[in-house]
Amino acid sequence: MTGHTAGPTARLHAALAAATEDSLVVDLSGVADRCAALRRELPGVAIRFAMKACPLDDVLSCLAARGVGVDAASPGEIAQALHAGVPAGRIHYGNTVKSDSDIAAAHRLGVRDFATDSLEDVRALAVHAPGSRVFCRLATSGQGALWGLSDKFGCGPDDAVRIMETARGLGLTPSGLSLHVGSQQMTADAYQRAFEQLGDVLTALRRRGITPDHVNLGGGLPALGYLDRHGMPLDPPLDKIFTVLREGIRALRREHGDELAFLVEPGRHLVADHGALRAHVARLALRRTPQGEPLHWLYLSCGKFSGLYEMDAVQYPLVFPTHPGAPTVPAVVAGPTCDSDDAYSHEEGLVQVPENLASGDPVWVLSCGAYATSYMTRGFNGFAPPRPVCTGGPASAGGLGEGPER
Repeated sequence: MTGHTAGPTARLHAALAAATEDSLVVDLSGVADRCAALRRELPGVAIRFAMKACPLDDVLSCLAARGVGVDAASPGEIAQALHAGVPAGRIHYGNTVKSDSDIAAAHRLGVRDFATDSLEDVRALAVHAPGSRVFCRLATSGQGALWGLSDKFGCGPDDAVRIMETARGLGLTPSGLSLHVGSQQMTADAYQRAFEQLGDVLTALRRRGITPDHVNLGGGLPALGYLDRHGMPLDPPLDKIFTVLREGIRALRREHGDELAFLVEPGRHLVADHGALRAHVARLALRRTPQGEPLHWLYLSCGKFSGLYEMDAVQYPLVFPTHPGAPTVPAVVAGPTCDSDDAYSHEEGLVQVPENLASGDPVWVLSCGAYATSYMTRGFNGFAPPRPVCTGGPASAGGLGEGPER
């Protein structure tokens, strides 16, 4: 977090200014605009929203109206996506961790595309989702990302070939490969390495008579509004990332057939910068460290357990709308609960906050539209979570549908 004053969009600004209580405000028009921009960068690539990033019905419906599908991780998410208007044919079960009952439930709901990364899971899919399509998730290093995701998911190239051969032998369709380069990926090199890995495995599969029809490039596309440890805006090389993605897609199609389809699974890239928390000041207090040094603490009404769970890894811009240009003091920022982890500071520098903040003053926490609702508790320590509010819903799909998938 920081006192950086880069403001939200006009739509989001107006909604935050109008809020009189703690709220998570999501600008649906901004989400739709980001989706349209992604399509311009990656034409012909299908989009499956990683709904765990912002599982609000209005967000799902907004994207569904634009032809976006869903990457779901449980039968509960699948059911919610269907209710929001996402057709079953545009939903895949992207979680490689699935119980027998969850596989069967997803199959009953109409899902026919399942991620996998183990022989045990493939055997369970053959029993509880017979005839389905499976895509095998490859492991990546996660290097260059804020969250690497390199331990729990994915398998190596040799295991991937065995898994796909087993799937074929059990009557499943070995339909694709997938990977994930890590959440908030800050390098283009990670995507370059991913394409090299995909090419090797596709070649090995072809030698065994298996020709997948699609490649799922996963998530990882970064949000743009976060700040670095010194309170300066992060600068993810998004243009370079998109260039590598387009070039990699062309290269794989040259080698493995122009009919090879591609998907991406953006989550935070679509929603992070178009959501903000309207919180308020609980107290600005001057305390002393155990060494006797004076230190300001800014206690907010929202913290790690009410939408800002990622505050250890991500810095969000803070705006103090009633104190523009006021003198500031360095402070530790903390949430309201009786949990010592519900606080945030960095050795490189504390957050600059207005010195005359008073209890009840509004505070806007920007670029926190991703994972805020997912990580909220139901009321830890009795503090109610902020109320989600969606604003700026587009009137129509406006021709933004994804159309036929390659």
